[in-house]
Amino acid sequence: MKNEPQNETLTAPRSTLGRKIAIVAVLAIAVGGVLWGKAHHKENADPGAPGVESAARADAEPVAAASGALPRLVDLGAGKCVPCKMMAPILEELKRDHAGRLEVIVIDITEIPDAAKQYNINLIPTQIFYAADGKELFRHEGFFAKEDILAKWKELGVDLEKVGRTG
Repeated sequence: MKNEPQNETLTAPRSTLGRKIAIVAVLAIAVGGVLWGKAHHKENADPGAPGVESAARADAEPVAAASGALPRLVDLGAGKCVPCKMMAPILEELKRDHAGRLEVIVIDITEIPDAAKQYNINLIPTQIFYAADGKELFRHEGFFAKEDILAKWKELGVDLEKVGRTG
C-alpha cells in the first residue's frame, strides 16, 4: 500500500508535463499557421478588387478625399469590438439625420489595417472630428454617445443644422 501512492505521485507529474508540452506544441503550430496565413493573404491580395482599391484610396488621403466641403466624422473600429458595435447604430443615425450636412466615415481596421497607422490611433473605437477644410478639430477614444457627439460639434463651433443649407 505504501508503494502505490508513491508511484502515483511519481507518474502524475510526468503525464502533466507531457500534456503541457503537447499544449505548447499545438499552440506553436496554430500561431505559426495564423502568421503564415496572414503573410500569404497579403501576398495574394488583388489590388484591383473593389474593397482593396477603396481601402488604398482611404489610406492615401483619409481627410482630403471628401466628396464635398462638409464637416467630417471618421470612426475607426472593428466588427468584433463591443463598444464599436454600440457605436454602429449611432453612426448610422448621424449619417441619416445629417445627410448633406455631415459626412460620416466608418473604417473597420480589421479590413483596412493600415488605417490604424494612417490615423495614428491607439485604441478603438476612435472618433476624429474634421472641419470642412480637412483640419482635425478633436479626437475621442472609446464609446461616444450621439448626444455627446452632437454637443461636441456645437462646442467646436459647427452648427449641423445650418451646415450645407442655403437661405
